Amino acid sequence: MEDVLKKFSLAGKSALVTGGTGVLGSRMAEALGLAGARVAVAALDGYEETAAKLAGQGIKALGFRMDAMVRADIEAVRERILKEFGGLDILVNAAGGNIKEATTSPETPFFDLPLGALEKAVGLNLFAGAILPSQVFGRAMAGNTAGGSIINITSMNAFRPLTRIAGYSAAKAAVSNFTQWLAVHLAQEYNKKLRVNAIAPGFFSTKQNKFLLWTEKGELTARGQSIISHTPLGRFGEPSDLDGALLWLASDASAFVTGSIIPVDGGFNAFSGV
Repeated sequence: MEDVLKKFSLAGKSALVTGGTGVLGSRMAEALGLAGARVAVAALDGYEETAAKLAGQGIKALGFRMDAMVRADIEAVRERILKEFGGLDILVNAAGGNIKEATTSPETPFFDLPLGALEKAVGLNLFAGAILPSQVFGRAMAGNTAGGSIINITSMNAFRPLTRIAGYSAAKAAVSNFTQWLAVHLAQEYNKKLRVNAIAPGFFSTKQNKFLLWTEKGELTARGQSIISHTPLGRFGEPSDLDGALLWLASDASAFVTGSIIPVDGGFNAFSGV
């Protein structure tokens, strides 16, 4: 049993979580650290506070300011991590989120969604949330003798598009497709031990989607009620619900897993509604 459990240990490994100050990103950084990894978090703000919180739990942690849409920012963080940690084994691309302006409503029909808002949704979730960090950090990880793990964060929308969130749905479907493409590309062209997978969270109540799920009085909206009724486990996800899938994909326990999209959704994707 001891040998089996060792496969899940991240002792001696280094990890980076982009978007690592958000509700889900900060929890993922914490889980990686508690499993033994050295952890860096990168975001536009809150990175110092998040790193300090992790350090308070005995985790070796660093915080960096990084705009994931600016390649120079990403490259600067890469050089700092390589200097401080000596390498990078795990990349979690957790930057992303819904854009309210790219969401339909009675006041804003699909035909009037601004191009800028749609571009922002795709930029945040696909380019900043997956492609650009994978290019920059993946270049460093490709030379790892022991390989490594890149983990993207996609969505239920990648399986079945949901109503209203047109920009987010399109972007996350692209993230899932890119995850599979990159898994094949890196294995065939660079390093057969460098894996790429994605986690597809179900419905978690976060800052970005709160306006869709809850009223100002703190009651479920009709959309929130519909989600719960179509989730067999009968609740929204908690950030810690991602721990198991995250640590499995980050560790040697998933050494033969690449190009996979793992739902963590309380059964939502499996339920037909009947």
